[in-house]
Amino acid sequence: MQILLILNDPPYGTERCYNGLRLALALPKSHPAITVTVFLMADAVTAAKSGQKTPDGYYNVERMLKGVVAGKGQILLCGTCMDARGLADTEILTGARRSTMAELAAMTISAEKVLVF
Repeated sequence: MQILLILNDPPYGTERCYNGLRLALALPKSHPAITVTVFLMADAVTAAKSGQKTPDGYYNVERMLKGVVAGKGQILLCGTCMDARGLADTEILTGARRSTMAELAAMTISAEKVLVF
């Protein structure tokens, strides 16, 4: 089963991104046949910035995204949103990549479930 999660909120300041990633990590553990794609758009693209340093005991969305990739999921970023925020391809974590609205549209059509945070 293919599940697409679309995250819009910034990585810190609200917990929507955090909660979406918690679900993205839990889904494949509950059923190995589930594949997860996380599409980051709007302020959520900054969640994929590499080198994040958070206080001890505080969640780190970069580590959470790496967990999605390690679990055979994929992380896609809206290229237009990256450009609007000055986020270069070289600044994003390994395993994530720039994407497009056309690719998001195709993934939305092919996904069995689409969840938006």
